[in-house]
Amino acid sequence: MSSIQASPAPAASAELLARYDRPGPRYTSYPTAVEFHAGFTEADYRERLAAADARAGEPLSAYAHLPFCEERCLYCACNVVITRRRDVAARYLDHVTLEIELLARHLPRRRTISQLHWGGGTPTFYPVADLERSFHAWTEHFGFTRDAELGIEVDPRVTTREQIVALRRLGFNRLSMGVQDFAPEVQRAVHRVQTFEWTRDLVHAARAEGFASVNIDLIYGLPYQTLDGFGATLDRVLEIRPDRVACYSFAFVPWIKAHMKHLPAESLPGPALKLGLLALTMRRFAAAGYRQIGMDHFALPEDELSRAVEARTLHRNFMGYTVQSARDMVAVGISGIGDVQGAYVQNGKKLPDYEAAVTSGRFPVERGHRLDRDDEVRRHVITELMCNGHLDMREVERRFSLSFADTFATELEDLTGPASPAADGLVLVTPEAIDVTPLGRLFVRNVCMTFDRYLRSGTARQRPTFSRTV
Repeated sequence: MSSIQASPAPAASAELLARYDRPGPRYTSYPTAVEFHAGFTEADYRERLAAADARAGEPLSAYAHLPFCEERCLYCACNVVITRRRDVAARYLDHVTLEIELLARHLPRRRTISQLHWGGGTPTFYPVADLERSFHAWTEHFGFTRDAELGIEVDPRVTTREQIVALRRLGFNRLSMGVQDFAPEVQRAVHRVQTFEWTRDLVHAARAEGFASVNIDLIYGLPYQTLDGFGATLDRVLEIRPDRVACYSFAFVPWIKAHMKHLPAESLPGPALKLGLLALTMRRFAAAGYRQIGMDHFALPEDELSRAVEARTLHRNFMGYTVQSARDMVAVGISGIGDVQGAYVQNGKKLPDYEAAVTSGRFPVERGHRLDRDDEVRRHVITELMCNGHLDMREVERRFSLSFADTFATELEDLTGPASPAADGLVLVTPEAIDVTPLGRLFVRNVCMTFDRYLRSGTARQRPTFSRTV
């Protein structure tokens, strides 16, 4: 393979890198999980569920966290349980079933789901019988819309053809699998050795069974990555031609995830190389006919996400970018985060506490956050920029009965003044709209940070929290 030029495209100067490379949120939610607090209790969650149930007939989104893995990948920031004990994992499903039953009792008129996602961990840690048992716990109490999106995360290293057949038979229509990087030296460094052939064969099996969409995850910013090496990985992924690709920036947060201290930190790419890896990915997938979705996803033109970008109807929740716009999302399992009637709610992260709570008939709520009006306005602004790269100011004014210029006078000044995102070519700001430019896609988190009230107040800067934006 020929050498790949090191300069990012679109071009980002060293000055831009220095200015924008700082800690910042990924905005899977706004406010971010940093603002969740223990003052939001189980009683508050029950109240929010009652309000959600009053919207009879509206569909729900649902997430189930299945945290078990046999081995730990050193890049992973998810809440996982490392074990080979199947009895512990089976008992966990019993308790998840109890939480599903508890949800159903509190949602007697909201029993239709438009989006169900199983994440982890490794959901295919479970044998077929347990996967079927867990799915039937949902169908016993809830139904699905005709176009429901049923997705699951799988690991090609452990997932069998039998599991793929069973999942499709149950109704799952979307698979997502991690690759991160096919380069052997990178795989050894992050403790995830996975061949191209395993990945390709699993994608082929899923397509043969009729899965509507297959997603592959990549990560840039891992130890020992180079432009040439990552370019080779992109070539192999394009051979498979998945329907969707997510290419995430590695969040190196050893102060939160202690196992990351075992990574060879001196071999992590610097900011210029990281942006070069992202720019290379953008070029390669664009040349192959993919459309960029938000800041780090790519989809084939016929995919629903591509059509949603065209129509500027893309949505984002804790499960990622989606076309499903259910107003409420419930979550089960340890660490699961729901978004219900203007409040975020998160379950506890410890297995014993989780099991004790659901056994006693209580929701295992550990913390949450009730959004105020300002939160709701800013969430809409940030979501539009993250998802669609476009914000219609007049639509914001109509939706929230406010003057955008008055409400966001400081933010607009920061966006358009000297040495600002507009001056640096990251956004175009008119009296009617804010548009993120192709260069701005590289720094869209920084653009959104302009509208983050909590970052402005300094409350989120009291301790190391976020990964770097570049």
